Amino acid sequence: MSVPILWESSSAEETQALGAALAGVVGPGDLVILRGDLGAGKTTLARAIARALGVTEHVTSPTFALAQRYLGVVPLLHIDAYRLRGVDDEELGLLLDGAADALTIIEWPEHLGVDLGSPRVVVELGHGGGDRRLVALSSEMHDMHAVLADIVADLRTRHIHAEPEPGDYPE
Repeated sequence: MSVPILWESSSAEETQALGAALAGVVGPGDLVILRGDLGAGKTTLARAIARALGVTEHVTSPTFALAQRYLGVVPLLHIDAYRLRGVDDEELGLLLDGAADALTIIEWPEHLGVDLGSPRVVVELGHGGGDRRLVALSSEMHDMHAVLADIVADLRTRHIHAEPEPGDYPE
């Protein structure tokens, strides 16, 4: 597993800037995993990715619908597995229907109880107090990990509070 790239967002706008940057490096067939506690910013990040992909519809967390598909420059499949406690192969197939031609974002992937393979990007968000969010980005793909490092370096040059303090990131 790669060492996560740490970054601190001090506002929803900074988290949205991360989402816009991520939208530029992922595409159809890619899987993005979002992890974090309730209210940590997973849906804010997913919404920012959607906007950057040209989605004009209102983007919400599909907690009750489980999955929502949006049309943009790249189709987006947004899954929120919070209410699930494991799925069988048929249910997973239904959730992931159309994922091959879309960017797929899954919130709460651990609730699916299945191996999703190697996601292109994993984003873990943690509360940092107030509007601060502690973000860890990783990818098992060496080329993508380097791209993520470049994105964070760029965000750090544009934002004052860009480096988490030692010990800030939740275990």
